[in-house]
Amino acid sequence: MSYDYDLMVIGAGSGGVRAARMAASFGAKVAICEDRYMGGTCVNVGCVPKKLYVYASEYSKQVKNAKGFGWSTPEPHFDWATLRDNKKAEITRLNGIYDNILGGANVQIINGRGKIIDEHTVEINGQQYRCERILIAVGGWPFVPDVEGKEHVVSSNEIFDLAEFPKRIVVVGGGYIAVEFAGIFNGLGSQVTQLYRGDLFLRGFDQEVRDFAAQEIAKQGVNLQFNTDVSAIKKQDDGSLHIQTNQGEVIEADAVLYATGRKPHLHNLFAEGMNVELNKRGYIAVDETFKTSVPSILAVGDVIGGMELTPVALEEGMTLARHYYDGQPCEIDYTNIATAVFCQPNIGTVGMTEEQAREKYSNVVKYRSEFRALKHTISGSDERTLMKLLVDGDTDKILGVHMVGPDAGEIMQGLAVAIKAGATKAEFDATIGIHPTAAEEFVTMRTPVNS
Repeated sequence: MSYDYDLMVIGAGSGGVRAARMAASFGAKVAICEDRYMGGTCVNVGCVPKKLYVYASEYSKQVKNAKGFGWSTPEPHFDWATLRDNKKAEITRLNGIYDNILGGANVQIINGRGKIIDEHTVEINGQQYRCERILIAVGGWPFVPDVEGKEHVVSSNEIFDLAEFPKRIVVVGGGYIAVEFAGIFNGLGSQVTQLYRGDLFLRGFDQEVRDFAAQEIAKQGVNLQFNTDVSAIKKQDDGSLHIQTNQGEVIEADAVLYATGRKPHLHNLFAEGMNVELNKRGYIAVDETFKTSVPSILAVGDVIGGMELTPVALEEGMTLARHYYDGQPCEIDYTNIATAVFCQPNIGTVGMTEEQAREKYSNVVKYRSEFRALKHTISGSDERTLMKLLVDGDTDKILGVHMVGPDAGEIMQGLAVAIKAGATKAEFDATIGIHPTAAEEFVTMRTPVNS
């Protein structure tokens, strides 16, 4: 049977682009289709613009802290339009880079949403293509629950491009996206209220990290309200929003951001009668080689419901291409993947939480340090930093590393290499620190603390 393409990739996000490029480099004839924007969520409405906005939000704190070091400046003024439009220009530049990368790799780019007609056929803009394999890499899409007035809210897709800067904003949700945007708008000068229906945000992270982060974020001025959900949202004649909560409170705001999770972007992906098995959570089910229930259809990235991180999707796309087009093993080690939450202060983590470690190991030794950074002894800020190491007392192996504090993501990347290599506490202790830095605390903690 002849095919138009060896591989048709649906979705030009991180995993799809990496798989397409790598497969083409091994000699496959590859096409990729995308109906929205090159680079997917990360480049357009995720990691990249979010980090740019985090940078922007931190300047106000830097100006305030500079006074203790002798700097005096007029009251700073923030211009939302400048940030928004400069961000747009940068994203447009990155979209072009993705076009060039794919073109240079001899990957055919087709603009449009791909619909899978059968196990070897994809339809795009009314034209059908026969493909030996089809790769689904469509990612996720923000989920907004049914609530009265939901037409007045924005999701993480729209929040970057608001026409006007909201002086008062309510952020609904308790995951890392909600926590990060609460910090962003707080730093930019908004009055921020974050609502979460659970007892404490960042479910799945180390409990002590969650507690400490909540303490520090509240100190920054974010109004945290846990065990609270939205009952209704009503738009007023002046354009403002009244948010009614299940606690009987009414909060006035100019914008409401719902960051209440994401679901696989499966809308209009399959023709009627074309069935690909989903798992219990509604994600596409795959085996260890990324095959779906239809062997010629593969899937990677957020749509399969694993760790929804850009580097994970990249690794999956690369591994898939190597396996199917270069004969290499299809193996990925998902343990000890470092991650960061770019709230303020940052959270960085790799390995097990304390709860996970104590459930699996009988002799967990904890090392913990909490301090006020050197900079803040003069800045006047009361921000504090938390660091902790979890060690298997029987083997001395490091089980988990956690940090809440400035540059936690940058610091954790280096430590992740050590943890991946199986570092022990003795090897941490034998490492001479860089002084004076916050990071040196990880190699100078000597005394265990009680659990």
